Amino acid sequence: MNNVPDLILMIQEKIESFPRLHHSLLPTPVYRLDCLSDEYGVNVYCKRDDLTGFGFGGNKTRKLDFLLAEACDQGCNTLIAIGANQSNFCRMAAAYGVACGLDVHLVLGGKQPANPTGNLRLDHLLGVTCHHVDSTDWDTWAEEAEKLETELTSQGKTIYRMPVGGSTPRGALGYVDAFAEITADQSRLGVEFDAIMHASSSAGTQSGLIVGRAMANWPGSIIGISVAKPQDELKKDVLDLARATAAQVDAKIEPDSIIVDDSYIGKGYAIRTPGCEEAVALFARKMGIFLDYVYTGKAAAGLIDYLRIGRFDKNANVLFIHTGGNIELFE
Repeated sequence: MNNVPDLILMIQEKIESFPRLHHSLLPTPVYRLDCLSDEYGVNVYCKRDDLTGFGFGGNKTRKLDFLLAEACDQGCNTLIAIGANQSNFCRMAAAYGVACGLDVHLVLGGKQPANPTGNLRLDHLLGVTCHHVDSTDWDTWAEEAEKLETELTSQGKTIYRMPVGGSTPRGALGYVDAFAEITADQSRLGVEFDAIMHASSSAGTQSGLIVGRAMANWPGSIIGISVAKPQDELKKDVLDLARATAAQVDAKIEPDSIIVDDSYIGKGYAIRTPGCEEAVALFARKMGIFLDYVYTGKAAAGLIDYLRIGRFDKNANVLFIHTGGNIELFE
């Protein structure tokens, strides 16, 4: 690998021209998971992006540092975010929006519950406006958000509307920047990761990492464990977004750099699987780490299965990114 400080500086210089906030408490911790490592003979590390800090943390803070800065830079006074009733992204977007003095509207897929719990309870505490859509279709949510934008614009509002997960080229810069951080983690730990695994759904996290990988000419694999979409669909989403993100920083993305595994979705998005339940319990009871049943539990189920069937070489170094979402445990 090239000189580590030079790589970090190169990536940071490429993105420093884009406005950003600094609500995230970065860098996040990385440490070896001895329980898994010792059992399977593979060095498994965990990067705790559930501890990014702001608004109960999670991977969305990295994206929102760039997205909300752009909204403020454009002079917007109203924010629209889209997700399911228990959306981690919407919870984080709401926290960022009110902290920036914006009027926040959330378009949430699912019936309005009599008793809001988990992320939805926090949305209410933040005092934002929730618009419930009785549908599980992401396209339907987007259509309703477009209608809301038209309505609010007619009232004189200046709108910044974000898609599900904040997965735009600007938002994905958060994980381009994170790759520079991971490069620094490698140097500090004295290891070079052979693979990075994480939950992948709306493509933003994986796309940003893929762009960072290309910029650093890193030889390892980035494995997105799909929790929402079929493999081919998500691979296309990641490739399209990675290329659009790369265009902002003069990088080039090759299709064969996109690895998506949809083997651990089960019956569908946000539907628990036995492997997911086992992973959540194992991480809690053996490592004191709380995952969730929608995202990180399924990604960890993939990690554990890879270890069991020997998908990694002995003594390989594998980084698992805990992207957050554990507020779902209080649903």
